Amino acid sequence: MAARLLLRSAVRAAAACRSVRTPALSRSMAAGGIPTDEEQATGLEKVIMKAMKHGEDPFNMMKPKHYAGSKADPHLVPSITNKRIVGCVCEEDNTAVVWFWLHEGEAQRCPSCGAHYKLVPHELPH
Repeated sequence: MAARLLLRSAVRAAAACRSVRTPALSRSMAAGGIPTDEEQATGLEKVIMKAMKHGEDPFNMMKPKHYAGSKADPHLVPSITNKRIVGCVCEEDNTAVVWFWLHEGEAQRCPSCGAHYKLVPHELPH
């Protein structure tokens, strides 16, 4: 009995779907679709997205590049002033950080392990 009732309702539903041809529902926006992230971004987010497209990292959000730390390929440390304090872990399992001042000019060595660091000028994006 329940199977017959289910079959009848399924046949009626199929017939109703075949007889009524309605256009598929679509959600239209005023500009003609859903805006992309670039179209919707404003303010600081837009500045960051434009800089990322050009391969720049305006607010140092990405992981720093790896350098060898030798005299020929020193670790580059960005700074907006002519000096900056730098911390070197020296070894992978070291628990203490060796802090020292890094001044503009030639590459300088860590007093403990001898890794080379060089201060490079950095401009703020705003």
